[in-house]
Amino acid sequence: MSVNELMLDENVLVITPEESLKLTDFERLAKEIDPHIEAKGTLNGLMICSKVFPGWDNFIEVLSHIRFIKDNHHLIKKVAVVTNSEFLSVLPRAASHFFRAEIKHFCYQDKDVALDWLKSSDT
Repeated sequence: MSVNELMLDENVLVITPEESLKLTDFERLAKEIDPHIEAKGTLNGLMICSKVFPGWDNFIEVLSHIRFIKDNHHLIKKVAVVTNSEFLSVLPRAASHFFRAEIKHFCYQDKDVALDWLKSSDT
């Protein structure tokens, strides 16, 4: 399960995974965020914030995560990956080859810095 917070004024979505990611997490997230993206056209930023990445239960969940990203990456301007997880810390470098959004890694203790970066208009 993940906790999702949509910061309307900043047009930023914060996702905080609390346990292994499941297909239902992405279905719920799409229902929550799709109407907002339709109204605004884009998200200024997406923060994925987890001290330790919880992973997925199985390969189906991995595929649902990839599908969610594939369907939405062009609608997001910036992505902040906020974690101390070694696995997720390499994600921005790898993902930058496939996605339009500017992607940066921040250490977990720097989540306020990450949020400020997402809120800023510069890229």
